[in-house]
Amino acid sequence: MPDSAAPCSHRCHEAARLAGIAVLAFLALWLSSASPLHAAEPVEIIVTGVEGDLLKNVQQTLILPAGLILDGVVDQLWLSRFAGQAVEKTRGALEPFGYYDTPVTVKIEPTGERYRLLVVVTPGKPVRLAEVSVTLTGPGKEEDRLLTLVAAFPLKNGDLLLHHMYEEAKMALISQARDSGYLNAEFTRHEIRIERSVTTATIELVMDSGEKYFFGATRIEGAPGYPDSFLRRHLTYKTGELFSYSRLGETQRNFSNSERFKEVIITPEQHDAEAFRVPVSVQLKPGPRISLRPGIGYGTDTGARVTARYRDLNMFHRGHEFYSNVYVAERLQGVVTGYIVPSPTDVGSSTTLQLNLQKENTVIYDSRILALEVDRNRSFGTGKLGAAYAKAQYEEYSVGDQKSASRLLLPGIRFSDDRYDNPIRPHQGFRYAFDLHGTHQLFGSDTALVQLLAEASYLVPLPWRLSLHTRAKGGTTLLNDPLSDIPPSLRFFTGGDQSVRGYSYQSLGPRNAAGQVVGGKQLLTSSIELERELFKSWGISLFYDAGNAFNSFSAVSMAQGAGIGLHYFTSVGSLNLSVARPLGVDNPSLHIHFTVGFQL
Repeated sequence: MPDSAAPCSHRCHEAARLAGIAVLAFLALWLSSASPLHAAEPVEIIVTGVEGDLLKNVQQTLILPAGLILDGVVDQLWLSRFAGQAVEKTRGALEPFGYYDTPVTVKIEPTGERYRLLVVVTPGKPVRLAEVSVTLTGPGKEEDRLLTLVAAFPLKNGDLLLHHMYEEAKMALISQARDSGYLNAEFTRHEIRIERSVTTATIELVMDSGEKYFFGATRIEGAPGYPDSFLRRHLTYKTGELFSYSRLGETQRNFSNSERFKEVIITPEQHDAEAFRVPVSVQLKPGPRISLRPGIGYGTDTGARVTARYRDLNMFHRGHEFYSNVYVAERLQGVVTGYIVPSPTDVGSSTTLQLNLQKENTVIYDSRILALEVDRNRSFGTGKLGAAYAKAQYEEYSVGDQKSASRLLLPGIRFSDDRYDNPIRPHQGFRYAFDLHGTHQLFGSDTALVQLLAEASYLVPLPWRLSLHTRAKGGTTLLNDPLSDIPPSLRFFTGGDQSVRGYSYQSLGPRNAAGQVVGGKQLLTSSIELERELFKSWGISLFYDAGNAFNSFSAVSMAQGAGIGLHYFTSVGSLNLSVARPLGVDNPSLHIHFTVGFQL
């Protein structure tokens, strides 16, 4: 049952009517932007005789030069010169696909004040390879990774002579050689010989690997305020290991992602190499150590809010981080303060001690939390982060007609894998995460439970500037004690901006005998949203959400909501306005939701 079950007023019906008009208007804009109209061009280029990639390459080659048409008037002399050059341009565009000396005719046809440039191609037989020879010489001629690329060379005897495949294979071979430590690798012979009379060709490639190089000593300068051991934890290689440019790139990212340095320059000094060991110079320019960032915002779930974030990235000149975040919203206030000790060896690992004070007042419950948590964080690769933690929490709360307090010690583990291509405005990718924690009276807690939360989201691009975003979240609680022993922070509620739109914040869940929502042991929500980009910074979407909190999987009743969303994309995140209404209920009312940022 929705949180507003009273009959809808005349104003509500009027709002629904206006929302429907708005939807139709947006759909009209959607369709019109999908198929823009163009006025007839003064010069039309028509290419016949080829199709597919060949046609596309010819068309890209025959783009009219700027200035040939001014104010809708065609420079006829220039057009004639362009037509004369079009034959060779067309032949050149066909050569990468194996077609040489292809007959091409070009003709200009006046049609009133406009012109047609007719390009007729008569493709013959493409050139095929009669022989392909790829050879390695030098100290690296027995290198397995290089021999694998030679064996997998994409062009074989009898294949069409495709230049782009030839160039890509050459680049892959030289890149693999240099990433394997052969910094002086080069092609001593790279020839394509074409027998035009019989439309055959031969390829001969000879690559000399040169000597293998290794990492020498690394010199780090420009950041005297940080200890040397802290700086060297960012290096992804050790002295004596095989030299690799990709390792240098990873090191560059490690320094840049630490947020402590505004400039990072890494230079391999091959000219100073001794015994084939390359010294590396790392020049750093530190950024501000201390920052204070105030902010304001609004979310339908929490109301207007003011925030302030303080950070010190080099406590005691040891590279440790201290942070404190203060947030004050209409229904949520708190402060989170933490201290991070980086791992001395692994840039992706750290230990965090965090203190959390929070007060939340909603229509459903009131809660005051004091929590102290220690985390041991570890990176498992790009986007993958795991943690083992223990949290001591004291919570005073009132929910329904119950007023109580709880004392908990919660050990747990969490893991997340984030593969979105852009954290601000992603176009594709996925994310999944889980959190498993529990407690028992033996730990000094008031109750015993085991709880698992899992969530996942997936974003896939579609044709016509469309994208499909799906999300799901679930949670389950194993509990022998009564639900009343669990504080609201460990009960499940749903409804609102981040779960089931069309319902108020945390308004869905099991109810007590008085009809008040008191939360549940289980959670299941899902969402599907189809979005279309409009212009450069706008988007419109249609969405369907479903979910609920409940106490038993055998009695699941999914609340449903659907609506339309409007999105404005900025450099710091998106502004999202959604209008939704519940489905399958009597007298549904419209709900407006506003959020900032991409919803994971």
